[in-house]
Amino acid sequence: MLINTYNQSGEKTGQIELPKEIFEISLNSNLVHQVAVSQMANKRQVIAHTKTRANVSGGGKKPWRQKGTGRARHGSTRSPIWKGGGVTFGPSNERVFKKRIPKNMKRKALFMVLTSKIKEKSLIVLDDLKLENAKTKLMAEIIKNLRIKIKDFKKGSIFIALSKKDNNIIKTCRNIPKINTIQAKDLNVLDLLSFKYLIITKQGIELIKKTFLK
Repeated sequence: MLINTYNQSGEKTGQIELPKEIFEISLNSNLVHQVAVSQMANKRQVIAHTKTRANVSGGGKKPWRQKGTGRARHGSTRSPIWKGGGVTFGPSNERVFKKRIPKNMKRKALFMVLTSKIKEKSLIVLDDLKLENAKTKLMAEIIKNLRIKIKDFKKGSIFIALSKKDNNIIKTCRNIPKINTIQAKDLNVLDLLSFKYLIITKQGIELIKKTFLK
């Protein structure tokens, strides 16, 4: 599949052949959903935690004798029905939300989302992306030029896949709303679904081929 390439100023510079093994995959929405849910589950942190009657302190002594007092029988002041007692059926930090997805399934789902970016005209390929200084103004100017000159690149969140770690680009993108960066070798389904547009360089595409086509 051929797709147009651009420079940082938004001018068309030519075309690039995208590997059909990555960018021409039939969509299986159930698989994409399954992988996205597993990623969200694996990122989930177990914070809520309550103590049962076995965990709270005190309550070792029987509050009063079993019979003869006229009151209900109790074995511990740490029973869930007592103030300061344990909690019945409360959340515990021992819960496990992690879901395991086979590597091949995750890879195939990633290719499906990349294919959908092509179909939705949400993939922008640049010859290169460089900043001499870590100035937000420079990155904002690049994005502005790309939006003006590329017909299908309009309003929407942007995900920039870098061929290698570039601190100048990473720092400047932090100051611009709805823009984030990632290294191309770390692309994943959840992040791609969270942004409308994907900007990647020619080197980034080669890195994807090298990383995921093994």
